Amino acid sequence: MKLVVVGGGSTYTPELVDGIARLRASLPVAELALVDPDRERLALVGGLARRMLTRAGHPALVTTTADLDAGVDGASVVLLQLRVGGQAARHLDETLPLACGCVGQETTGAGGLAKALRTVPVVLDIADRVARRAPGAWIVNFTNPVGIVTRALLDGGHRAAGLCNVAITFRRRFAALLDVAPDAVEADHIGLNHLTWTRSVRVDGREALPRLLEAHLHALAEEVGLPAALLRGLGAIPSYYLRYFYAHDQVVDEQRQSPSRADTVAALERDLLAEYADPGLDTKPARLEERGGAFYSEAAVALAASLLGGDGDVQVVNARNGATLPFLPPDAVIEAPARITRDGPEPLPVAPVEPLYAGLIAHVSAYEELALDAALRGGAGRVSRALLAHPLVGQADLADRLARALITANRAHLPWAA
Repeated sequence: MKLVVVGGGSTYTPELVDGIARLRASLPVAELALVDPDRERLALVGGLARRMLTRAGHPALVTTTADLDAGVDGASVVLLQLRVGGQAARHLDETLPLACGCVGQETTGAGGLAKALRTVPVVLDIADRVARRAPGAWIVNFTNPVGIVTRALLDGGHRAAGLCNVAITFRRRFAALLDVAPDAVEADHIGLNHLTWTRSVRVDGREALPRLLEAHLHALAEEVGLPAALLRGLGAIPSYYLRYFYAHDQVVDEQRQSPSRADTVAALERDLLAEYADPGLDTKPARLEERGGAFYSEAAVALAASLLGGDGDVQVVNARNGATLPFLPPDAVIEAPARITRDGPEPLPVAPVEPLYAGLIAHVSAYEELALDAALRGGAGRVSRALLAHPLVGQADLADRLARALITANRAHLPWAA
């Protein structure tokens, strides 16, 4: 099979290559095609990918190209991991909202909207070309904001599923704390992308969350950046992205005193690319862990294998809601456990969602619907309405001011704003 990575010049890519090498029995890749417009990065990442597979004794051919049509031709799976505008755009996503007193984050709040405005049209163009050159191929979307981008793909009629590494990272962490194998852990991970809670952790069918919270409460609270008393009161473990909602003002104060994550990542990427250029390097470097995306390769390989093989196993993905969360429209995209078939993910029934979570989920889901409309049709009014609907903005003057700032900063990537 041919696996294509659009955004193949990303410093993330060696993490994926490592998974392909280790998990070859699950996903027999014959060709790994890396597609990226940045030829210099592509050469460095492609060279390391070849050395890594050679070291592992993996027979896959690694090809690199800046030609999207040639790259996706004949693909079975196309993985999207692109960043329109690079780290420079991310820096603006993180700093413009902060200047207005809002959290500066690349997927949450105003920064996430800016990223969606830039990204959705590009992804849909890629998907249309995949449909022409590789009909029947699955698109696995890792591009943020995953929920909005995945909904755009599904609304466009594409064979797609969204993927995030948060669920698999939590599952691995719970397994380590409970001293069991990861496959023995089943977690009730529910919500939207970057807005999820774990309400149950079962080991071999037995509930383990109370024991987990009792024995490791402070460690888990520190990892998600929230007070231990909050986790104890919730009786659940929120994703670390909930910190932007539950501790908004504290996060804003901290961000104002620290370099942006974009600046940190840009410096790290320069160092990583210098390492990738070493012809003696044939394993993913240790510093790649600082880039984020832990266990991303395992999640991506597992999802691709199940979509192609129809194994019917359960994985946490971003997919249509259907009837899973009755307080959301069926066509909303949620992040939840789903059975993976050849026809796509089928979210499983879940226990009723408590009002404390359901209210915020519904609020952000409504914002995502308006954000997608703004990304597809443009216009300052639509951008402002999406911001007004977001719980981290939600004030008319602030929404208008942020809309103007985001449009001005991203004008080069917004044809409708030219």
